[in-house]
Amino acid sequence: MTEPVDLPGRLRALWEAPDSAPALQVDGAWVPWGTLRALADEITRSLDGLGLGRGARVGVLLGNWTESIAAILAILGTERCLTVFNPLQPAERLAGDLEQAAPPVLVVPVRAWASSGLAEPVERLGISLIRTSAEGIASLRAGRDDATITAVDAPGVAVELTTSGTTGPPKRIPLTYRQLEASVGSARGHMKPGGGDRSYFEGGVAIVSVPLVHIGGMWGALQALGDARRIVLLERWTLDRWLDVIREHRPRLGALPPAALRTLMSANVPVEDLASLRALTCGTAPVSPDLVDAVLERYGIHVLGVYGATEFSGAVAGWSLPDHQQWWAKKRGSVGRAFPGVGLRVVAEDGEVQPTGASGLLEIRTDQAGARVGADGWTRTSDLARIDEDGFLYIEGRADDVIIRGGFKITPITVKEVLEKHPAVAEAAVFGLPDERLGQIPVAVVEAAPGAGPLSEQELREWCRPRMLPYEVPARALTVPELPRGVSQKVSMPDLVALFAAPPQTTPPQT
Repeated sequence: MTEPVDLPGRLRALWEAPDSAPALQVDGAWVPWGTLRALADEITRSLDGLGLGRGARVGVLLGNWTESIAAILAILGTERCLTVFNPLQPAERLAGDLEQAAPPVLVVPVRAWASSGLAEPVERLGISLIRTSAEGIASLRAGRDDATITAVDAPGVAVELTTSGTTGPPKRIPLTYRQLEASVGSARGHMKPGGGDRSYFEGGVAIVSVPLVHIGGMWGALQALGDARRIVLLERWTLDRWLDVIREHRPRLGALPPAALRTLMSANVPVEDLASLRALTCGTAPVSPDLVDAVLERYGIHVLGVYGATEFSGAVAGWSLPDHQQWWAKKRGSVGRAFPGVGLRVVAEDGEVQPTGASGLLEIRTDQAGARVGADGWTRTSDLARIDEDGFLYIEGRADDVIIRGGFKITPITVKEVLEKHPAVAEAAVFGLPDERLGQIPVAVVEAAPGAGPLSEQELREWCRPRMLPYEVPARALTVPELPRGVSQKVSMPDLVALFAAPPQTTPPQT
């Protein structure tokens, strides 16, 4: 059993911390707790004034900013529901997301308001608007009486995150307080931290460089706040900035996704710069065993892979440092063992439980699971896996066609639909190819419309950039007179893959 965690209670307990305590480091400067607390209090009072109490859905344009941490404290500390909106989205898609989710209020930092493109839909829908700065509330505007949206509370739901589905367009995932509390409690049991609770904002720092709109970033921030740890918040990850943080704070444990690990290894960073690190957790995407070995050989740092998903409010399995030290040589390629309180099993398509070591579909039993839990308490995933006699989990692929680029999921149909809106494109096919640095990259093959000439790769990518998230833009794009098809007239995937038989030596820059 894992230790129960009262997340709202832990956040409210931070109000006992001294105002002068350094709580958050942004751009190399410390934000004292008093500044965060004051902004969180202002947001809470504004929500109270709008009549939005416990369980109310509160939309937040969430970036890795001081204002976002204050919003998290205000909303989750008072048991409201944080409805997340991604500022990296193109304006048209962000507006559509706002219309679909329809929160009664939207909290937006002043720094992001002008570029968000949300002024028109917020006004048209009659949504209340709270604009924030790092110093306080910049403006508050109540929604119109004739608002076209109806406020719908979400009791028990802590966070609504938008994620890419495996069989369709992105969907909003509700994560309950129970799920998040189980996730934090399970991870604490897995890492087996020493000693009791620390004093407010003392001890080591938590480095949060994954976007807060991703479950990895959200979970990292919540765990740190719940444990009263200082946070170093990076608006975006760069190797130079991350190294500055490592050199300054000398942490024993850090975290990097596989793509960042590959960047680190390519840069030949001096061993002494990373001397404090004993381990790096690595999630968001599968990590190559060769990369794990290379980091260990060069730096003596153990790379601790973890496995999870947004639907499970974070990780459900992974490597601990003692396990890695004892077992890695024998269990190379595993993603580790189940976290405390988590059950894992492998089943056939018909649900029959498979014997130890056999491959099949992975099912998970945990309090971290949400609405997809079956009648028997198990949740079916779309991952193919096996579990050995010592409980180590091996992920062998996916039963669907989702693309995971550097930890971010891409649904091919989303990219396909954008490409097919180009007037010179008759049909498009989108799929993933293996990539050494990012795990996978999206690529596209388009069939030219009748009478249209071939489109250059640059033209296709330029068409995509303003219409989708940066990581969704195809890394490569080809035009063919006709898409290759099999006898059933379905597009032939082997023939498509063959078109990319000679990929470029390096991944195109992330757009």
